[in-house]
Amino acid sequence: MENKKQGFAFRPENYKLLLVGLGINILGFILMIGGGSDDPNKFDASELFSDVRITLSPMLIIAGYLVIMYSIMRKTKKDKTKSID
Repeated sequence: MENKKQGFAFRPENYKLLLVGLGINILGFILMIGGGSDDPNKFDASELFSDVRITLSPMLIIAGYLVIMYSIMRKTKKDKTKSID
């Protein structure tokens, strides 16, 4: 029987990708907020339904979730030069 050392599956590369995905998500949510008016009698449709808020923000949020899922599912390559004896 071989004695294999089990390590933690999450490596620093996974954490970096996870943080990048989280940053993309936060950017998407920041771009989505706003659009309100201080005056309740004023309605500005161009600000509320802007292309950034309607199109770009959801794309960034989905891309961020995809990067996060990839970072969780990514397997690290085994280093062939290291051997545990």
